[in-house]
Amino acid sequence: MAPSFAVLARRAAAALATAAVLGTAAAPAAFADSAAPAAAPSPSPAKLPAGLYGAASPEYDGVWRQSLALLAQDTVGLRPAASAVDWLTGQQCADGSFAAFRADQAKPCTAKTMRDTNQTGAAVQALAALGGHGDAVKKAVGWLKSVQNKDGGWSSMAGSPSDANSTSVVIGALVAAGANPATVTSGKGGKSPYDALLTFQLSCAAKSKERGAFAFQPKDGALAPNADATAAAALGTLGKGFVVAPTGKDANTPIRPLTCKDEGESSQGSADAGARKAAAGGADAYLVAQLDANGQHLLSAMPGAEDQPDVGNTADTVLALAAGAHGTAAQKPLKWLEQHAADWAKQNGPAAYAQLVLAAHATGTDPRSFGGTDLVAALNATGPAPAAGQEQGKNADAKDSEDGGSGISVWWVVGVGLAVGAGIGFLLSGRKKKNAL
Repeated sequence: MAPSFAVLARRAAAALATAAVLGTAAAPAAFADSAAPAAAPSPSPAKLPAGLYGAASPEYDGVWRQSLALLAQDTVGLRPAASAVDWLTGQQCADGSFAAFRADQAKPCTAKTMRDTNQTGAAVQALAALGGHGDAVKKAVGWLKSVQNKDGGWSSMAGSPSDANSTSVVIGALVAAGANPATVTSGKGGKSPYDALLTFQLSCAAKSKERGAFAFQPKDGALAPNADATAAAALGTLGKGFVVAPTGKDANTPIRPLTCKDEGESSQGSADAGARKAAAGGADAYLVAQLDANGQHLLSAMPGAEDQPDVGNTADTVLALAAGAHGTAAQKPLKWLEQHAADWAKQNGPAAYAQLVLAAHATGTDPRSFGGTDLVAALNATGPAPAAGQEQGKNADAKDSEDGGSGISVWWVVGVGLAVGAGIGFLLSGRKKKNAL
C-alpha cells in the first residue's frame, strides 16, 4: 500500500479540510476527519532528523513514509539502516500511539500530541515485519484497541466517526501483529472492524455501476463511491496489510460483481468470511470497471481542475487486485504504472517509491526493473543506506520468539491532500485527497 492504499501521503484529507476551516494545523493522517491540536513546527530541510527518509518536512507524514520505506526494503530482502529504525521507534508515545511527527523525541507526548491511528497502524506493520520490536508492537496495538469506536471501526483521529480507509489500515496492523480482527471488538457484544467496514459498501440501494464500491464514510447519511476507500477496503475485508504475497501473473480468479443475491445471503448482520470475500470481490469489480473506463488508470478529481490520472490510487488498485488473486486483471494497470509512475514517484518521494515496490512485489514483478526504473535503488537514495541484504525468513522465527514480535503475514493509505477532497488515499505517499469517483 498505500496510504501517500492508501497518498498516504495515502492522508491529510478530511482533518486538513476541517483544519482549514478552523485555522488549526492537522496531521496528514490518512483519513483524518476532525480538527486536532497544532502539530510541531516543521524543520527546515537542513535540519531534518538523521535516519529519516525524504527531504520534505515530516510534519504530516513522517511516521507514515518512514514505515512504508522500511517495509518495502524488508519486503525485497534488505535490512534497513539502524538509524532509520531507531528514528521510527523513537517516535512512539508512552501509551503506544504514534503521531505523524514529534520534533523532540526526548519530550514525552502530552494531551496535545496529535495521535493518529493511520501512522500507528503503518508503524505496527513495519516493526512487526522487521522483528525485534515485540514490546513496541504490543503497546501500539493496545492503544489502537483502546480507541476503537463502538461500530468496530476507527477514524484517523480517536473519537471521530469511523471511515473505511482508517479501519482498513488498522486491520492490516492487527493481522501483522498476529491478532484476529474478527475477535477485536468494541466491548461485550460489540462490533468488529469487519462489521464496521462492510457498512461502508454500496450494494442494492446503489446504482448498478456503483454497486460494490466503498465510501470513505457516510455523508449526510448517504454513501458515495470512492476509489481510494474501495481499494483500501478490498484489502481490509480480506484481512490484508500493506504486504501482499506475490500473485502469479496467470492467476485468474473471476471478477464477480456484487449482486443483491450476495447481499441477501451474506450480510444479514454478519461479517463472516463469506460476506467479506463477496465484499472484496464486489470492490474489485468496481475498480476494474473504473480502470477499463479510463485506460487502465484511475482518476483524481480536484475542484476546479480537469480529471487527471491518479498514479497512487492506481497502484493501490493493483495491490487490491493481487490480494484477490486477480493476477491477470492486475497486469493491465501494472503495465500502465510501469510507463507512467516514475516521475510521480520522484516527485512524491519515499512513500511513493515504497508503494510501487509493494505493488510490484504483490504481482511478482521485479521492482528493480520497473519500466526502466530501479525502484529499490531510488527508494534507498532518499535516506540512509540499508545495512545489508538478508535472506527472507532466515532466523525470523528466532528473532520474533525472543521478544514476542510477529512477522507480517500480509498492506496501504492516505494522500496528503492539503487542500480539499472527501476521500483519502490508500498509501500516504503524498497523494492529494480525492473526491468520490
